[in-house]
Amino acid sequence: MSAMPWKHVLGAVIAAATIGVGVVLHAQQAPAAGGKADAVAALKQSLQQGLAKARGYEWVETTVISLKGEEKARKQNRCYYGADGKVQKVSLDAAPAAEKPQAGGGRRGGRLKEKIVENKKDEMQEYMKAAAALIHSYVPPDPAKIQAAKDAGRVAANPQAGGAVRVVISQYQLPGDSFTIDLNPAAGTLLGLAVDTYVEKKEDVVALNVKMNTLADGALYAAQTTLEAKAKNITVVIQNTGHRPVK
Repeated sequence: MSAMPWKHVLGAVIAAATIGVGVVLHAQQAPAAGGKADAVAALKQSLQQGLAKARGYEWVETTVISLKGEEKARKQNRCYYGADGKVQKVSLDAAPAAEKPQAGGGRRGGRLKEKIVENKKDEMQEYMKAAAALIHSYVPPDPAKIQAAKDAGRVAANPQAGGAVRVVISQYQLPGDSFTIDLNPAAGTLLGLAVDTYVEKKEDVVALNVKMNTLADGALYAAQTTLEAKAKNITVVIQNTGHRPVK
């Protein structure tokens, strides 16, 4: 059977995995469940300043999709903020070569193979779209859901090494899910966030992990975003590197 045309699936996968910096920063809502108003205000101010500074940079976004640990597709974009405040992307990849027709198998056999591949592609795209919709129902977090979880005793703030605090929200949206936000209250910085949830059935596990980083001037960005669709053995990793001031 012909190989899955991963370059065609990549668009849906990127849509599922990409969490823009502006979206991630809305996680500033979450610390309200933890308590101290001054710490929340400091964090909010720090995040807003970090986002504002990030707009002065361009960077390279590298997206890699793997199936069962084997890399299937890779894409690179030059990214920068446009005048409308949205991230603009310019492909850094070479134009793809024209696909060669599959040899052998006869006309009927060739069409059957193409149909099987097309069905698998459509199935993968639909699954990743469902995963995208699910992830975006968590990020940015909903203050009302956080408050409901807090009132029900499902929010825990756990001290971490170096003065960090991990806020864990259980059953944020679905039974058995969790939403985790890592903060440094003293420095007023967001360190990262993670979501563990599932698509329809608990066996269809979907996990998101976002690691934040700052540049020398305090600009905040999502250094690495990892999306795992474990039921499909798909892993997507998006790295943002090579930040430099926009000329």
